[in-house]
Formats: sequence, structure tokens, C-alpha cells
Amino acid sequence: MSDPKKLHPLSTLLTFFRELKSLVLPIVFLFFMGNGEKHNIWDYVPIIGIGAVILFVLVSGVVKWLRFTYRLEENELKIEYGLFVKKKRYIPVERIQSLDLSAGILHRMFGLVKIRVETAGAGGGSDSEAELTAITKAEAQALQQFINEEKSRKVLANKQDARFEKAESRSDRDIFYQAGLFELLLLAATSGGIGVVISAVFAFLSQFQDMIPYEKIFKEAAHFIEMGTIVIAILVFLVLFVAWVISIGLTLLRYAGFALSKEEGNVVIQKGLLEKQQLTIPMDRIQGITILENPLRQMLGYCSVHLESAGGAGEEKGSASMVIIPMVKKKKALQMLAELFPDYCFSASLTPLPLRSASRYIGRACLFATPPVIAAAWLFWPFGLWGLTAFLPALLYGFARFRAAGWNVSAGQLTVRTRGVSLQTVFMLRHRIQSLEMIKTWRQRQRKLASVHSVVKSGATGKKIKVTDASAADAEEIYQWYELRKKG
Repeated sequence: MSDPKKLHPLSTLLTFFRELKSLVLPIVFLFFMGNGEKHNIWDYVPIIGIGAVILFVLVSGVVKWLRFTYRLEENELKIEYGLFVKKKRYIPVERIQSLDLSAGILHRMFGLVKIRVETAGAGGGSDSEAELTAITKAEAQALQQFINEEKSRKVLANKQDARFEKAESRSDRDIFYQAGLFELLLLAATSGGIGVVISAVFAFLSQFQDMIPYEKIFKEAAHFIEMGTIVIAILVFLVLFVAWVISIGLTLLRYAGFALSKEEGNVVIQKGLLEKQQLTIPMDRIQGITILENPLRQMLGYCSVHLESAGGAGEEKGSASMVIIPMVKKKKALQMLAELFPDYCFSASLTPLPLRSASRYIGRACLFATPPVIAAAWLFWPFGLWGLTAFLPALLYGFARFRAAGWNVSAGQLTVRTRGVSLQTVFMLRHRIQSLEMIKTWRQRQRKLASVHSVVKSGATGKKIKVTDASAADAEEIYQWYELRKKG
């Protein structure tokens, strides 16, 4: 595979749409500027500007396709691109950890795939080391086969098919988890995506604050207010309901066909309806495993499972936290994880915090509630005194955080359970922990308490897991357990 190869011509169109998406706000702005009566040639400048932008993006996409080549030779993936400045990127095969494949609607229409090249030592976030936007499945198969052969130094007759083709024809017994319709609906209904939808709408509208007739809208809103609180309540309910339905639809599109499997020392994830994705996570890059349960899912006995990975194309920008099980019964999740990751222990009995630390959890929760309570009492006196009732949920929240917290150390694993809004249980192998420190403030020393902060690598930075206000003896036990790593 030493001859330079070009991407499929469809990559021109894909690049065009991607660049156009990033310019949607300026184009819409120019459209509104030019959407009026035309008196002279200058009134056509915005429309001309839109045409010039679209033409420039299209031409640049064609040029990028013409100048982009890739080839595999001498144990390297070599990529060359650039118009005025010829750029070359050489990626050694031994650094390539995985090839993540995805296929959008246009890809599938033409039998193509997009490949993201993930390498050892790459930073976290959404950017990969290299990307081939559109190549045929046969070329993807040849690329994967070449890399596998170079890394193993021998040709394996039973591995002639690429991982992408194998994944599509994998039998059910090879799949550890496959999301059902009920699980996806439950995931969508309890995901909290409604806030994201509403925030996105407000962010979009804020870009056109000079064009939206807010004065007229406020007058109409005042008219609705005069109609009574029942009408307002109904309108608010309808807005929230529509946002909730939209968030459900977006979640279903994202996780449709979700399947988790394990092959050749990798965890493989398939998901997506409009854009079919296949993500490959090498087992040796997994730094920790997290089980998340928000209050509603916890009551129903369901949870989601995330992996912390040392780099790669994570789902959250700046991190490499990936969902490997979006929604499943917790008991079933523990069974699957025990089979999938035999080096971990998922049935450890956790040590709770001492009772004397409860007041510190409750006090911190009430402290956060104090400013809004004072503000409400000051602004709406004397009715604002009803804000004092906010201390009751704050007290219950602080106590719930105290009751949820716990820890366990075994021969080679640290397990920590905490609660923010969701209950979070993190499993970390000792040799994967980047750092661990024990902290004692003067108030903690008075009560014979201490906190332990551990960090596992997650993307370019790390994820900090805290055991807050454990007994001093327990904190010392965790610290000494970690010190054995150095002695070992």
C-alpha cells in the first residue's frame, strides 16, 4: 500500500458542509441584512457576500481534496496536504492505538466510511491525530489489515476482513451489551437533555438580538400575563414538554443501535442512527471505570457506565470519558463489567464515613443555600422569609451526600463512592492512579478527619476523585496502600 491514495471525491462535499456549518451565523446575519427592499447596487452587497462565502468554501473543499494524499510505507502512515505550503505528517504504525470508524448518511449511500486515527500519547478531546474523511470500505479494510500485520509482524489468514466489516456481522454471543428500545427511551427520558436544548435555543437567539423585535414580544407576553396564571402555566408546560421531546429525539439518534463488544484487547462500541460510529478503546489505555446513577435512575435500579481513557477522542471536550453502557439494570451491569474487566473487583464492600463528618457535609450544603436565602429575605421582605425553607432541602442534600460516601481498598484497587446530584462509584487500579494526596485542615485535625484526593489520567489532563472527611485512620490506610506502589 505504498502508492499515494486520494480520498473519495465525496470528501469535497463533506468538507464543504462542515466548513459551511461553522459559518452559519455569519451567513444568516448577511441574509437578514440583505432581506429588504433594493434601491441601489449597494443593497445587494450582503447577498453577494453570501454567494462569495459559499463559493470560497466550495473551492477550498475541492482544493483540499486535490492536494490530500495518504499512503502506508516503511511502517508509517504518511499524509501530505496543503496548497501553498506542502505539509507532511508521518505517524509510526506502532503509535497507532486504534482506527475509529463512522459512517454518516452520505457515507452509507456511497459505501464509504470515515476513519479517525488515534495514537499513543495523543491529547484528549475531540481532535484525533489524523482523519480520512471518506474512503471506501475496501480501502479501510486494507488499511486496518496492513496496520495489524505490521504490528504483529506476521500475516494472519483468519483476519483478512477489517474490524469494521467484522463488527457488522458479529454474532450476538460476541456482544456484551446491546441497548434495547426501552432502555434507550428510559435513557432519553432521564438524561436531563432538556436544559441543553433550551440553552442552545437561547444561545442561538442571542446572536440576533438586534433583529428580534423584543419590545413587541414583551407586549405580547404582558398580554398573556393578563390572561392569568393558568395560561402562563400551560405555556411554560408546553415549552418544557417540547424541549423534553426534542432532547429525547436527539438522545435516540445518538445512541440508536448501541452495542458493546470486546475483541483483540480492545473495547469496541457501535452507535448512531444518522451517523453510524464505531469507536475502539484499547484495554491498556483504560484508567478507571465509573458507574453513574442519577436519583430517578437509582430509584428504578438503572445506571450508566463510563470509562476514563488516557487520551483519544472522548465524548467530552478536554477529557476522554466515554459511555460504554448508556442504560442498564445495575445488577446486570456489574455482571457484565466483571466479565469484561476481570482485573477489577466490582463487588467490594465499602467503608462508610464516620458519623462525626455528617455535620461538615450538612454545613457545606447549607452554606451554599445561605446567599440566595439572604437575598430573597432582603428583596422581598417579609415574604422573602419563606426562603428559609430552602435550608430543609439543603440539609437533606448534605445528609444524602454523607450517607452515600464510602471507600474500599483491596490488593490492587481503590473504590470510591460519592454523590453530587448523581451517585458516582469509581473503580481504579493502583498502578493506574497518577497521584494521591492526603489533606488535613485545622478543623479536620480537631475532629480527627482527613481527605484523600486521587487522580487518574483522563485525556490531556486528569480526573480527580475525592474521599472527603474520612476518619484520619482510614485516610492513612488509603495513603499507605498507595505507597506500596512505590515499594512494589
